[in-house]
Amino acid sequence: MTRELHPAVYIMASARNGTLYIGVTSNLVQRVWQHREGVVEGFTHRYRIKTLVWYEQHDTMESAITREKALKKWNRDWKLRLIEASNPDWRDLWPEIVGDEAPHSSQPPARHSREGGNPERDQPSIPQALDSRLRGNDGEAP
Repeated sequence: MTRELHPAVYIMASARNGTLYIGVTSNLVQRVWQHREGVVEGFTHRYRIKTLVWYEQHDTMESAITREKALKKWNRDWKLRLIEASNPDWRDLWPEIVGDEAPHSSQPPARHSREGGNPERDQPSIPQALDSRLRGNDGEAP
């Protein structure tokens, strides 16, 4: 069984029209969880950026990185218009990417194990309602 990775570019915000963070990942659910929980020191932790307000999936990590770099060069007004074009109310899109079974614990959402692995033993699984295009591993070994 081959697992497909679908890289994503995303924008998180501290509040409506607040501080913005643009990132890229191959595992959107896990990365957004890390930002929300503040488990990684850095910009999003320091400025309490926890709300996913926009994301875009890509076929390759190369195209996702290219898009991320382009967005980071945009002026703030363009970024705000991009967010508001698809999310005018600045809703938190976290429930959209995890489905009805959003992890509410301090445990990170898990990556699915490759064949032969035991997902129950290795890590709890990502909710099945999750769009399979959002699963990935950010280049980490299984």
